[in-house]
Amino acid sequence: MRHYQIGEDPGPLEEWPFDNPLSDYKILSGTPRASGRLDMGGPGQATRSGIWRCTEGRFSCIEQGDEMMTVLSGRGTLTDIETSAVQELTPGDTVFIKDGMQAIWEIEEVLTKAFFGFKPDGY
Repeated sequence: MRHYQIGEDPGPLEEWPFDNPLSDYKILSGTPRASGRLDMGGPGQATRSGIWRCTEGRFSCIEQGDEMMTVLSGRGTLTDIETSAVQELTPGDTVFIKDGMQAIWEIEEVLTKAFFGFKPDGY
């Protein structure tokens, strides 16, 4: 398993378009672009881990799977639409996201996170 350090360059990433219909992505402002890499797991598997990066902008989505993430670089907020709880996202912050959470991501400075996700029926 790879260990990432705060501020470290995680290496090459590929474009991850906002096109999963289950996630119901809606761009609310700006032109955010996501990229990432799976270091473990993949389609149909119950667990996955890797790196995700997003440029500045604001979007809503329905989270797919339970996820523990740690912010490596950047800045933003994550809002749970149901509870209105807002989580600041800065380097070193670790956050848990629940499967099915309706969220608003506001990326203020290109944000990179390491994540581990779990979805019993597979991704």
